[in-house]
Amino acid sequence: MKVIFEKNNNSDGINLTNETKKIDFLPEKFLRTNNVGLPQLSELDVMRHYKELSDMNFCIEKGFYPLGSCTMKYNPKVNEFLASLDEFDIHPNIKDENAQGALKLMFNLQNALLEVTGMDAITLQPSAGAHGELTGMMIIKKYFDTIGQSRTKVIIPDSAHGTNPASAKMAGFDIVEIKSNNKGQVDIEALKSVLNSDVAAIMMTNPNTLGIFEENVKEISDLMHKNGSLLYYDGANFNAIMGYTNPKLMGFDVVHLNLHKTFSTPHGGGGPGAGVVAVVDKLKEYLPKPVIAFDGNKYYRNYDIKNSIGSVKDFCGNFSVLVRAYAYILMMGKNLKLATENAVLNANYLKEKLKKYYELPYNEPCMHEFVITGEKQKAQNGVSTLNIAKALMDKNTHPPTVYFPLIVHEAIMIEPTESENKQVLDEFINTMIQIAKECELNPQYVLDAPHNTPVKKIDEVTAARHPDLNFKG
Repeated sequence: MKVIFEKNNNSDGINLTNETKKIDFLPEKFLRTNNVGLPQLSELDVMRHYKELSDMNFCIEKGFYPLGSCTMKYNPKVNEFLASLDEFDIHPNIKDENAQGALKLMFNLQNALLEVTGMDAITLQPSAGAHGELTGMMIIKKYFDTIGQSRTKVIIPDSAHGTNPASAKMAGFDIVEIKSNNKGQVDIEALKSVLNSDVAAIMMTNPNTLGIFEENVKEISDLMHKNGSLLYYDGANFNAIMGYTNPKLMGFDVVHLNLHKTFSTPHGGGGPGAGVVAVVDKLKEYLPKPVIAFDGNKYYRNYDIKNSIGSVKDFCGNFSVLVRAYAYILMMGKNLKLATENAVLNANYLKEKLKKYYELPYNEPCMHEFVITGEKQKAQNGVSTLNIAKALMDKNTHPPTVYFPLIVHEAIMIEPTESENKQVLDEFINTMIQIAKECELNPQYVLDAPHNTPVKKIDEVTAARHPDLNFKG
């Protein structure tokens, strides 16, 4: 049976009709000759099936989600409501005069983000953190090309965010890695040893992926600028400094922000996200176009950007994500500083409680996250960090990020965020202590974890080398 469209001569509508004549645009061998055999299910049966599947997934609504570096904090439901308003359901090709509300929202969001970063100009286009990194590096490359300098290298500390090397490489740069010092910060002497006229920029995350603030950031900034180089700020950890300092004060020239982290919008598979990029004044002419502008009378999309790198995404970014971020900023106001305070307080509380039971590679005050290791457990009873992560899955807690950053063996990176209260933190502490004791007294139990999850112990090595890509219903 073939469903076709036919014009209704009595109206401007379109009728759907069924036609039984032979479908002649498909080869005979592809035509079905037997019944499809689909199961006959009630709506209630289908609903229960998918609800059961959803219950197998872990999410922030079900329990603690301390995924280090990813900032899996609570997304207020009012943001979802506001983003779904009919008035925002407009086509992105709509004329500016018919989209004044949406353009005003984006313009105000631009200004708010410029205020918290201290920067001078901004684009809302990039749709994820790594997309923002690539955009920032493309701006830096275009800048040096325009002023006639052939700079080919980007310096990246070994404590930087994980996608930085790939983003710089994709923009056409060669990567120069420098090591951390014994405090987990950029080694100044190592930096000086690689600085030359080929260096375009340094990419830094501050605080870095160890959760440690780079206390020599101004010295680093002075060294880079004296060399004629630029500084790129990876804003993945911006929620650790928001309201207390900003990238401009530290001497950075380009910054990306993960709105889907600091500003409480959803994550999701490289999008929907938002990796907005802000720059200092001398780089504003290289931003992707359009940017949202206001002429005193109306809001409009400005395409008149002299040396723009061009668009990096269709239209003006993930608009519904921008709505959520703006709603969050309006609700929080000056309390954005309080979010920073609580994120840092929660992380330091956990670190101090857990360092007696797990190794702490850098015993420094942390910011919004910290790294402990399972090296002691592995050395004593062969229980690895991965085993500890699997054991956590039995206890209504999502495992933290493991084996990252790479400079720490058996790393466990924990980020509690500001969303969680002391009761939740204490439960997590007790759970981690219980697992540490199980590693000593009954290591096999931890080695065999998880015991209570829908999918039990799997062979990760075989799964990685011989993936089964066939769906079995």
